[in-house]
Amino acid sequence: QVQLVESGGGLVQAGGSLRLSCEGSGHISTYAMGWFRQAPGKEREFVAGIGSGDKAYYADSVKGRFIISRGGPRTTVYLQMNKLKPDDTAVYYCAADIIVTMTTKWDFWGQGTQVTVSS
Repeated sequence: QVQLVESGGGLVQAGGSLRLSCEGSGHISTYAMGWFRQAPGKEREFVAGIGSGDKAYYADSVKGRFIISRGGPRTTVYLQMNKLKPDDTAVYYCAADIIVTMTTKWDFWGQGTQVTVSS
């Protein structure tokens, strides 16, 4: 059974940075991993993903500002978020599956971590 635990959320001013972490347990070292977010009243949306070969994918809204990467044992994935905007405010979720997809059809999900960007 795969379990994912996010951390690193918080309150930051616009223009600032945060780094989210997702620690996975189970046999996920060969899985694709991704980050999604959901703002109040909106649908959950793809933010970034990293494939088993470490190719990275980004939503247009975060390209050039966010960076997804894996930790050394490949059971941890990070999301470095720079130049944050109030529109980035959301609950951020980590996900894992065999391949990266920009849909929400991933097999495993974390519980989410709140990111709030003040103007």
